[in-house]
Amino acid sequence: MSENFNKVKDYLLDLEYRIVYEDINEELFVIEKEEEGISNVVIDCEDSLLIIEGLLFEMNTGSEEIYKSLLQKNREVIHGAFTIDESGKKVIFRDTLQLENLDLNELEATLNSLKLLLSEYSEELIEFSKA
Repeated sequence: MSENFNKVKDYLLDLEYRIVYEDINEELFVIEKEEEGISNVVIDCEDSLLIIEGLLFEMNTGSEEIYKSLLQKNREVIHGAFTIDESGKKVIFRDTLQLENLDLNELEATLNSLKLLLSEYSEELIEFSKA
């Protein structure tokens, strides 16, 4: 278990996230704060990076219009971005941060960005998930 893993865990607890799963060997957490819309967000300590990912929705079939809208919305996202998995059907929020000099404010900013994105863009995301 690395020093960074413990640091990230302390930050998550300071920010009052519930750690619903923890894998010490893989150095990852799954967190939630359902009252703020955060559920099943994976926080993964990978070498020098902290990777934050959360599944937003799955599409039956993607469309050019949906992809275009997601890319345009990326411009407004303060931290992180919309990404699509290899299948092209799962839309994921993802951000990466440097572990070496990570501080509480950086992690909080990423998670706040996700919360803001979910609150401001929820209607569109729900519509996209029906496509």
